[in-house]
Amino acid sequence: MGDGTHEIDGANRQPNREAIAHHVREILRLVGEDPEREGLLDTPMRVAKMYEELLAGMRIDPASVLNTTFEERSDGPVIVSNIIFYSLCEHHMLPFFGTAHVAYLPSDRIVGLSKIARLVDALSRRLQVQERLTEQIVATIEKVLAPRGVIAVVEAEHLCMCARGVRKPGSSTRTLAVRGAYAENTELRREFLQLIGK
Repeated sequence: MGDGTHEIDGANRQPNREAIAHHVREILRLVGEDPEREGLLDTPMRVAKMYEELLAGMRIDPASVLNTTFEERSDGPVIVSNIIFYSLCEHHMLPFFGTAHVAYLPSDRIVGLSKIARLVDALSRRLQVQERLTEQIVATIEKVLAPRGVIAVVEAEHLCMCARGVRKPGSSTRTLAVRGAYAENTELRREFLQLIGK
């Protein structure tokens, strides 16, 4: 990919797209639709391309998103907040979406601010659960940057709760993951939550 991230298995995209479109066509038939009617003729390929886009993170090594770092010491945290993301719940393949707030306390390496947002994209654009997504964000930053501490809060609305099942639109889920100083120091966690308005 042009942003320096490492794409995995990109060569199989076109055959996969055709196979997914074939199966979407079959699903349409099985639910009682006519895949040959005008409004649905191009739907299978549209759906295949949609999944390709929404699951693009499966072809990216998340650690590679943080591949360009700089030597820099900072006493205070680096905070990137209100990172909007879209993901697919692995239980029903319905979207969940919201915002991520991420901070780390650098040891001696920092990364470009946009890379934190790209990391959230790479990890959210795959079949996910929110709890794992939150943990993977902090684990990847810890692995690549070895900061003194890292924390992430993810807030999301899940269509599997809003459009089906309990049908509770407007409900949101918040998850928290911490490493290092943020795990050990409640004052640091409190400061982060205040800074992001939580």
